[in-house]
Amino acid sequence: MKIMERMITANRFAVHMVALVAVVMLCLSAGSRVYAGEDELPCAKEIAQYCRDVKPGGGRILNCLGEHQKELSESCQKKLGESKKRLMQAQQACSGDVEKFCKEVKPGEGRILKCLDGHEQELSSACRQGIDTLKRKVQERQQPAQ
Repeated sequence: MKIMERMITANRFAVHMVALVAVVMLCLSAGSRVYAGEDELPCAKEIAQYCRDVKPGGGRILNCLGEHQKELSESCQKKLGESKKRLMQAQQACSGDVEKFCKEVKPGEGRILKCLDGHEQELSSACRQGIDTLKRKVQERQQPAQ
């Protein structure tokens, strides 16, 4: 039974990591770089059109975009696919660390990522690298276009 619970927790972690970082990347981009071009903010238009009344957090914007998958622009679909791929790589790299340091943490609202941040010096190098890559992508999105 413990193994099944751990597998479920790992799967929840994957879903929440995907949702958390994708939403953060999309929301920060849309909020801080509204003057950027469509190629820089491929989902800003879709978020404004379909998800403007959705409260960010808990994967709600990502779920909203998923509900409108057929209406999304090609560039938004591509960016979401790239983000999901990076997130899944980070999730795979961190699954052992999540089990070791955060198995009692309830997934959602960034709690697992916060837990991992609290153990930054103890994380495996693969996990640390995956998280650093995700954070770097978010920071790049926050930088104004030059």
